[in-house]
Amino acid sequence: MIYVVEDNSSIRQIIKVYLELADFQVVEFEGVKGVVESLAFKHPRLCILDVMLGDGNGFELAKQIHQHDPSIPFLFLTARESESDRITGLELGGEDYVIKPFSAKELVLRVQAILRRVEQPHGEKQSSSMWEKDGHTLVLDEQKHEVLVDRLPVSLTALEWKLLSYLALNAPVLIKRERLLGQCLGYTHDGSDRTINTHMKNLRAKLGSVEWIQTVRGFGYAFSGTKKER
Repeated sequence: MIYVVEDNSSIRQIIKVYLELADFQVVEFEGVKGVVESLAFKHPRLCILDVMLGDGNGFELAKQIHQHDPSIPFLFLTARESESDRITGLELGGEDYVIKPFSAKELVLRVQAILRRVEQPHGEKQSSSMWEKDGHTLVLDEQKHEVLVDRLPVSLTALEWKLLSYLALNAPVLIKRERLLGQCLGYTHDGSDRTINTHMKNLRAKLGSVEWIQTVRGFGYAFSGTKKER
């Protein structure tokens, strides 16, 4: 089930038709009203949010959705194409940011790419792993999708979890940006470097002062720490 929050009825209808042709069930909203309340009864696989709505703001709605259930991914759909708006959307945990006018077929492909990386596991996974660095600990629970830093839970978006888990699974190998884009984001598009940079910045901030993720400029990232037996 996909939530589509868009105040332009023509655009909303086009999105609905193309998503349904791709075998998605669609629930439509003209604005902010009723979206968060409906989450108690219908759990969407993804939310498509217009930023400029008649009765509110898509960025603020995204915050409310994340507070209700941080596991729900969302994609921003907007006519606002400035870099600052794109970064704001990604900093809020958005999986993607699509500029109007857009190709409905491309939008469906982006939705499918998000769901592939969010819903499908990658590789062999242990149930949990513990890492140490500089006297601090980090625990990844693959079954529960939980992260503990110094025994305290850390709330990550679906994509942040995917990036952290993939880097830890391949530690201490340095992972190229292109590989991260393919394995964790599922596609490459204009501005993808900024996308990775923003998600990594958010992820590092949530993990605290310890440099669990190292950057090799112009190349990629590596998970840093010593794996401990549990």
